[in-house]
Amino acid sequence: MVPEEQRRVVLGTITGPCGVRGWVRIRSSTEPPENILRYAPWLVGRDGHWTMVAVAEGRAQGRGVVARFEGCHDRDQALRYRGREIAIERSRLPDPEDGEFYWTDLVGLRVATADGVDLGEVERMLETGANDVMVVRGEFERLIPFISGTVVRSVDVERGVIVVDWHPDD
Repeated sequence: MVPEEQRRVVLGTITGPCGVRGWVRIRSSTEPPENILRYAPWLVGRDGHWTMVAVAEGRAQGRGVVARFEGCHDRDQALRYRGREIAIERSRLPDPEDGEFYWTDLVGLRVATADGVDLGEVERMLETGANDVMVVRGEFERLIPFISGTVVRSVDVERGVIVVDWHPDD
């Protein structure tokens, strides 16, 4: 059974209130940012404590997104949400295309070389601009670029293994 924490996918963060009528600013991880509004219901929380909220209104604004939750009508109410993450249940995401993966599906997978040397487990993923990077925790922490075909040879989510072309001493 999948642990509860892995069934949620964080899609963004509430950065603070927007105006005086209960709206909040959102830093979205979706592409484009306003796609976050397509998912419902939202789970809003911090430190593993989640509350389901309904989005009453939402829209793109500048390079970000703003939204108002049901029952949130003033700045003081909106301020309570500052710093909280926005997540959805993993089952609400569409299946990825062949050769594509959600980061949440990679976290926890074992990483090994083609020769079978175990490098550790994917602790988290980083976005660097040039390419995504796996933070692999084993004997020590390794930063391995997630570049399909050259560094990442295969990903088998069912077996829980990512095979990489990476020297164990790197």
